[in-house]
Amino acid sequence: MAAPKKGRGPSSGQGRPGRSLALILIVMVALAGGMFLSGHTTPRLGIDLAGGTSITLEAQNQPGKPDAINKTNMNTAVGIIERRVNGLGVSEAEVQTQGDRNIIVNIPKGTNSKQAQEQVGTTAQLYFRPVLTVQASGPGTPEPSDSATPSASATPKPGESAQGEDGATGEDRPQGEEATPSASATTQGRAVTGGLKKDDPTPSASDEPKASESPEASPSADPATAKLQEEFAKLDCTDPKQRTEAGKDAKPTDSIVACGSNVPGSYEKYILGPAEVSGKDVDNAKGAIDQQSGEWIVSMEFTSGGAKKFQTITSRLSQQQPPMNQFAIVLDGEVVSAPSVRTALSKNAQISGSFDQQSAEDLGNILSYGALPLTFKEVSVTTVTAALGGEQLQAGLIAGAIGLALVIIYLVVYYRGLAFIALLSLLVSGILTYTIMSLLGPAIGFALNLPAVCGAIVAIGITADSFIVYFERVRDEIREGRTLRPAIERAWPRARRTILVSDFVSFLAAAVLFIVTVGKVQGFAFTLGLTTLLDVVVVFLFTKPLMTLMGRTKFFSKGGPWSGLDPKRLGAQPPLRRSRRVNAPTEPKEA
Repeated sequence: MAAPKKGRGPSSGQGRPGRSLALILIVMVALAGGMFLSGHTTPRLGIDLAGGTSITLEAQNQPGKPDAINKTNMNTAVGIIERRVNGLGVSEAEVQTQGDRNIIVNIPKGTNSKQAQEQVGTTAQLYFRPVLTVQASGPGTPEPSDSATPSASATPKPGESAQGEDGATGEDRPQGEEATPSASATTQGRAVTGGLKKDDPTPSASDEPKASESPEASPSADPATAKLQEEFAKLDCTDPKQRTEAGKDAKPTDSIVACGSNVPGSYEKYILGPAEVSGKDVDNAKGAIDQQSGEWIVSMEFTSGGAKKFQTITSRLSQQQPPMNQFAIVLDGEVVSAPSVRTALSKNAQISGSFDQQSAEDLGNILSYGALPLTFKEVSVTTVTAALGGEQLQAGLIAGAIGLALVIIYLVVYYRGLAFIALLSLLVSGILTYTIMSLLGPAIGFALNLPAVCGAIVAIGITADSFIVYFERVRDEIREGRTLRPAIERAWPRARRTILVSDFVSFLAAAVLFIVTVGKVQGFAFTLGLTTLLDVVVVFLFTKPLMTLMGRTKFFSKGGPWSGLDPKRLGAQPPLRRSRRVNAPTEPKEA
């Protein structure tokens, strides 16, 4: 008879543990190589560890809109502020809601963080308003006339002109010779240029309102009230408080007084008409280099509705005399730019003149992301120094080192030789965690904060728990009288099931915590979930194969006192064997 085929026992498939060890070694080398090649050899640190600024903004009630502060508008504001800050190149900025009406903006210390802080403070709505009067502001400035009629003292910004698609450019707007430097608006000259694309609406004579039909066509059509003239006369834009409060709480339909500055230390004050285009009508804007002139410009593209509004206002303003051919770009009641118009423009336009790279990109960023659905007040600004962040990081590392040391002491005392396998597994888990965190920084913007460090410390216990489960299963098999190699393979299925269930619960808790929380707590949940997944990888691809290899060595297979697998110390019992019944020989029957 043919001998029966031997069945595949539990050790089947475990005869080549070297393959699993080689695989995880390749993964480690690949991750480490990617980390060094990318130049990101350390994880990015969050604001509480690297230092930075935390800004708290509170939504303000708006006149006539009691229900404006709602979840939808708050989430919209969060998205816009986040795009504005990130548009400046600030990495790892964190914008989130807190409660029903507060927004927290965390800006890590680094390049452009100060610039971002300045723009976060300007969080209200963006409007385009026609200029009625402009005058230099400061001590010794002459009093304005009784009307909004521009005069020599209200000389507009020099060097501003408009250009159509054909490239024809109007002459620079002359600066009044009789205007003294203190009375003239000596700011950077900027012009609105642009042209119509084939699919843009073409302005016609019927579409363009006549000058007499426009409320801003002449001062008599929309005379400045006595109160407005009084505010304009008293306004001193060199005073930071007056500069901030001027026109800030006005309605879009009101005429306002406002301040602006394009040259450091020089300020202008304006009388501006009602807003005709809002920031919501701007589809896209960005700073760029003009291919023809090589100068920095700001290109704007409007929505379909915004293009019609912009065409209407530029058609009307192009017929006016300086400074009433200007429109002011007003953010939070402050004029950020006031270019002139000499021709009707539509969907696409450019602002040019006296820009450098930073000012062009700043204005483009404001135009793109400045239109918020709510007005915010800056409640508090907290700065965390790099020294304080370093102290917190050092405290977290010390706590982690203490926890790791306690785990090592416990493993060595209780498991002895098996502690070697556990420590190597912890080392592999640490390398994988470190390299992945370093790569996730530039990949998805992950920043290691203090709660994330706590999550990594907790992960030490989770990983060690998996080793303990497996080691105890192996010991149980030895207590039942099995030798080491069969014990390793028979213990694995039971330990594997327990480890997977335990890690699944931990990962589920981390996932729920990540979803339902915001801010820094998400860092704890993310790190806990990541290390839980890595625990499964390490146990399956490193700990179990390494245990199989160690079981073949004399040190472990003999079960010495320092191996952690001594049958005597474990109280092993000899295997139970059924005794065979010996039948007495039968005597032959007598014949």
